[in-house]
Amino acid sequence: MKLTRNARTVLEKRYLRRDETGKPIETAEDLFCRVSKAVAAGEQAFEAAGDVNALARRFYRMMADLRFLPNSPTLMNAGRPLGQLSACFVLPVEDSMEDIFTAVKNAALIHKSGGGTGFSFSRLRPKGAPVHSTGGVASGPISFMKVFNAATEAVKQGGVRKGANMGILRVDHPDIMEFITCKNRPGELNNFNLSVGVTEPFMEAARKREPYPLVDPSANMETSSLPANEVFDAIVDSAFRTGEPGILFLDRLNRDNPVPGMGEIETTNPCGEQPLLPYESCNLGSVNLAAHVRPASGGYVFDWEKLTDTVCTAVHFLDNVIEINRYPLPEIQRITKMTRKIGLGVMGFADTLLCLGIPYNSEEGILFAEKLMSFIRHAGREESRRLAKLRGPFPLFAESIYRGQPPLRNATITTIAPTGTLSILAGVSSGVEPVFAYAYVRNVLDNTPLPEGNELLKERLKKEKLCSGALMEQIASSGSLAQVEGIPPEIRRVFVCAHDISPAFHVNMQAAFQRHTDNAVSKTVSFPSTATREEIAQAFYLAWTSGCKGITVYRDGSRSGQVLQTGGEAGMARAEPPSCPDCFWSLREDASPQGSVRSAAKYCPECGSRLTRQGTCACCPNCGYSECGCI
Repeated sequence: MKLTRNARTVLEKRYLRRDETGKPIETAEDLFCRVSKAVAAGEQAFEAAGDVNALARRFYRMMADLRFLPNSPTLMNAGRPLGQLSACFVLPVEDSMEDIFTAVKNAALIHKSGGGTGFSFSRLRPKGAPVHSTGGVASGPISFMKVFNAATEAVKQGGVRKGANMGILRVDHPDIMEFITCKNRPGELNNFNLSVGVTEPFMEAARKREPYPLVDPSANMETSSLPANEVFDAIVDSAFRTGEPGILFLDRLNRDNPVPGMGEIETTNPCGEQPLLPYESCNLGSVNLAAHVRPASGGYVFDWEKLTDTVCTAVHFLDNVIEINRYPLPEIQRITKMTRKIGLGVMGFADTLLCLGIPYNSEEGILFAEKLMSFIRHAGREESRRLAKLRGPFPLFAESIYRGQPPLRNATITTIAPTGTLSILAGVSSGVEPVFAYAYVRNVLDNTPLPEGNELLKERLKKEKLCSGALMEQIASSGSLAQVEGIPPEIRRVFVCAHDISPAFHVNMQAAFQRHTDNAVSKTVSFPSTATREEIAQAFYLAWTSGCKGITVYRDGSRSGQVLQTGGEAGMARAEPPSCPDCFWSLREDASPQGSVRSAAKYCPECGSRLTRQGTCACCPNCGYSECGCI
């Protein structure tokens, strides 16, 4: 298998089975064999079962080729005693002490099994409201969110994955201003992502600078009003300071609710891409688009036929996961099997554009995104219809928004997840994000630093005979090619990174994928540190008018300990250099506090330049050769 050193690090730390001493006792191949056999065994639940062994081989080949990977709980738990395979859950939080702490207990069980949880706290009475059973007053949603946060802190998912939550409060809740600013203090609610659930009337009122009503949910009555533009400005200011809260467009989520008779969608999973009903869960998986690009006539072409095969096999895989899954609560199993939602998404989109010579921030890039996601949704629905003929449609199909159409096995099929660690395993760009930078350090796995450099850029520079040590130094210092002299305009035009792209293009790309996605799209609209509040407000409004279901923004440097860092600042953040990095960039003299150690005895066998040594790996700063072959 073509796994990078970073991929193997992640596998060993998070996914592989271990013995009593903590030593891994399976390889990557063993892992994919374990998962493929377990998921293929789901065929046995159906009368029209196919050849289980043949299907297991098909699933194995798809994963071993890194064409598709399921969400982390499936990789961790399939074929093992825990057996909980879903990533996304939503739990209700009703307005009573018993219901609140039942939700805390249920969330702990989900986190223990490897899942993430979403909550809406909008049903809780506001701070200061009377509590008739005790004669006291309510402490409000934020105080109870701190209880959920503390419980999450105490539970480590499966021993290797920290719990994550989404917290939503409707914009018309009387405590909305406290909610908007509650993470402005460092360390508060650090196990939560927060989004404000906004409505169409609120957005219209904000644009017109009009007041809007606040509603006490316990009494279902209007209590006061606020100027909508002031609340909107508060959201913008907090997002400018910390990256939170995001915005969730509740009316838009519910217009696409496939089973509105089951109730209203009030929240999503922790990263915002999977809207769910109370007690519903969903298992996700992502197609590695870069694995569907092949060389042709000195360049690359996209293999649509191969993509069709991958999508159909992946939908079959995810539907089988629903059958073999061991759900943490009986009610979750019941609701999940009534809708049978799956979430097939993508990763490696930015890498695919680089191969095809398409700039991310171009109309051509937007059009390719639409064509790609439309193709995936169509192929996924065709496979879901094929499975419905063999296994029956999802039980609520007759009362769904699809009634009257050919039956579907799954109420939703497509979701765009962020694919954090999955993209590391596949060695590609994450989700539908642009390349963050062409050299950076990713802090994951309890702040393990993983240096990453873009292989496609190195390949192109070598092809153009531009791969010099001096040029690499300049690229490494900022991660971007925008200000680097000596780079041809065509390379600079195509090889753009997140901060080279205007916020408008970030939002428009998200909207392009959203137009052909059943659920939602997880994407961060990146801003440079010099961005203004007005620019963030414009991005929020554009997300609303362009059809996005939510938006998250992040201004570089606005939060300490950010996951991705570039240039010398990233290197100085590391306590010690990696012993054998995957990329040239970390070998710069300023890349670590210890610096690089020159080797007087070794010279590059390809270009004759003196090698530099980092830990156990000797690398060439001129042509990119490395002794260990990792570059």
